[in-house]
Order: sequence, then structure tokens, then C-alpha cells
Amino acid sequence: MAIRAVVWDVDDTLFDYTTADREGMRAHLLAEGLLSRYASVEEALLRWREITDLQWARFAAGEVDFETQRRDRTRVFLGRDLTDAEADDWFRRYLVHYEAAWSLFPDVLPVLDALAGSHRHAVLSNSSLHVQDRKLRVLGVHDRFEAVLCAAELGVSKPEPGAFLAACEALALPADQVAYVGDHPEIDGRGAAEAGLLSVWIDRGGVYATVEPPVGPRRIASLAELPALLGTDTRFGAPSTFG
Repeated sequence: MAIRAVVWDVDDTLFDYTTADREGMRAHLLAEGLLSRYASVEEALLRWREITDLQWARFAAGEVDFETQRRDRTRVFLGRDLTDAEADDWFRRYLVHYEAAWSLFPDVLPVLDALAGSHRHAVLSNSSLHVQDRKLRVLGVHDRFEAVLCAAELGVSKPEPGAFLAACEALALPADQVAYVGDHPEIDGRGAAEAGLLSVWIDRGGVYATVEPPVGPRRIASLAELPALLGTDTRFGAPSTFG
């Protein structure tokens, strides 16, 4: 069955989240006079990510609302009580630095252009629409996608099959006519494959080179490989460096 649509993950697939997160936090800690508390930016960033994961899990479980998880991330990271207004102000200052570092990966616009006439496009993220809708608009690609679906609003998250099938339903296509492209071997790669989609796992720079590849996903190193994988005749299509 021919692939008629591509559903995309956002963070570290289209959007260079890892770099933006690192550079944004570095600039913010420097501006706030907090960098000296840590042995390195990497140590501070690891702490921030651990707190973010824990607080986001509370939000995803419905224990707190979106604003509360943001405020609590700040309070725990700083290790002190803050009023809601103080926590909001600190986080807004962080966002200025974080958003200044936002960028798409260089291979994103070329592949979206290459597939524009042959495939439909949508987004499926484990984040929230509040976050990803704004991100896609700022990055200038929101209009490329027919639908933007996020776990917080769907009530189901990747790797559960229901998340991937919800994206297929939004496109009114069966799973075997939809490809999913994401950066995580299990959450994206195995999850999409088990849901019946053509699963494409992008492993940029061989980040997961030592990881045993999950059964099902096609592994690529660059989005430039995607058109050939989908059978689209374009100027792209170098053979996968992973075989």
C-alpha cells in the first residue's frame, strides 16, 4: 500500500530541542547569576531536565494544570518558595533565552518541500498543544501540517497505539498508508511500528549507535533519506548510512 501521509514528531526530529534547551539554559543561568552553583552547564541542565520530567508527569496524569507544573519546576529547581507571580516571572525570563535558541534542523525545510506535492503531513507529539502549536508557528512551519495532535489533549501518549491511530484518524487514512518519523527508538520507532504505520526512526549523528535497533522501524541518519524511502522521485535519496 502506498504511503500517502507523513506524521511527524517535533522535538529533536523537526526542532533542535537539545541544542535550544542547552543554550537557552546556559544563557539564562548566566543572566540570573546562577551558573556558579553548578560544576557545569551540563550538570545544571541534567537537574532541570529531571525536574521537568517529574513535573510534566504530574501534568500528564491530570494532577496539576499546565501553569502549576511550570511554577513547580521553577520552585524545585531554585530550591525555595516562590509566589505564583515570582515563579511566572522567572520562567518568562528563561523562555526569552530558550526561544532565542529555537531552530529547525537544516534538513527539515528541504524534505518538507520535496514531499509537499506527494504527501500530506501532520504532527503527533507527547507534549501539549499549548507548547507545540506556538513552537511550530514561531519556526514558520505550522501551515505545513493538516493536524497537530498532542498527548496532553488526546489523553493518550506514544508509544501507545492509540496515539498513532488518532493521527491516522485525523487524516482519515488507514495506518498502512501513513508513515511516522521520530527520534526515539522505542517511543517513536517501536510504537509506530506496532501501531501498523511505516515507522521511520531518525538517529541523528548516531546518538543511539550502541542501542540494539528495535524491530520494525526503518533507521535513517538524515531526513534527506526519507523521500527515497517513501518512493518519492526527488533530488534526495542517498542510501541510508545505517543500511
